[in-house]
Amino acid sequence: MLHWLATIWAEAGGPALFRYVTARSAFAFLSAAVIGIAAGRPIIHALYRAGMRSKERTYGDINTASKAGTPVMGGLIILVAGVGSALLWCDLTNLCVQVLLAACLWFSAVGFYDDYHKVRGESADAGLSRVGKYGSQLGFGLLLAGVLYHPELTPFPAGEAGLVYLPFLKEAVVDLRLLWIPFAMLVITYSTNAVNFADGMDGLAVVSSLFVLLVFGIFAFVMGNAFLADYLLFPHTAVSAEITVFCSALIGGSLAFLWFNAHPAEIFMGDTGSLMLGGAFGTTALLLKQEALLLLAGGVFLAEFLSTLIQEWFGLSRGRRIFFRAPFHHSLQHRGMAETKIVVRLWIVAAILAAISLVSLKVR
Repeated sequence: MLHWLATIWAEAGGPALFRYVTARSAFAFLSAAVIGIAAGRPIIHALYRAGMRSKERTYGDINTASKAGTPVMGGLIILVAGVGSALLWCDLTNLCVQVLLAACLWFSAVGFYDDYHKVRGESADAGLSRVGKYGSQLGFGLLLAGVLYHPELTPFPAGEAGLVYLPFLKEAVVDLRLLWIPFAMLVITYSTNAVNFADGMDGLAVVSSLFVLLVFGIFAFVMGNAFLADYLLFPHTAVSAEITVFCSALIGGSLAFLWFNAHPAEIFMGDTGSLMLGGAFGTTALLLKQEALLLLAGGVFLAEFLSTLIQEWFGLSRGRRIFFRAPFHHSLQHRGMAETKIVVRLWIVAAILAAISLVSLKVR
């Protein structure tokens, strides 16, 4: 909206400041942070009055009683602040922005439905069924892949929709062609579940998400800038620059959420937020053709995902445990490590992985 007004103003002889990606990214971040902090307290109070309070799953010797009763659906703060700011500062005619808006709205709605039924069913297992959750993820992935692979809709140069790149390598490693469509579906399913599994300790998922958003925002700016893309040997897609503004808005919204989610948390992200952030990550990775970078920058989420997958498929299905607990952060907690120490150490790991990811911009 403001981008459109700024364009009209600039064409009428006004300053062109608000038309630049860098300026709009800064304002998107600031707007989201202010909106989120201002709206956070009313949202928390509204959710508490509506009875939207956490029903914690038990983990044997891990005490979760102190978290019970905390309002959930905190992802609404990120939605209102981050997506609201994106609507103000992004170019809404840009395909990448439209796709990211669709991803955030779709997965926040799925997460809201799941959180609502968990609360009303008074059980952490009363939410959306596994079939329903995976179906919503695979379905969105199929629609997204169809749009991005369609020759008249794709933002990618002709013949490049199916290419897969790896960090630190200049050239694509493989052209999946039509197999890229099921590959894209798996990327969306992985990213949404990975963030969801990591959402179990105050501040863990949201700060780890901030680092992923920062990395993708920088990559989007490089790939959207003809000079930088050519200098760093990346494929140039002009529309991807707008992803930087969107990522900045989500960073601001996530920081606003952290204001209330810092230990001891006043509100939990819930599936409303974790599925939305995971959906945004997967969608961004596909739009930038940096699916492998998602695994590197989001290494904390990868560890949480793999620990859960291994525990369920190769452990519990055969009547034994591979890890003490899953996801990974609960295994550390089971061994006696304090929650705050686990969270801060995983933040440090996330920061290191983000730095390595940014090094891959130049070392290729």
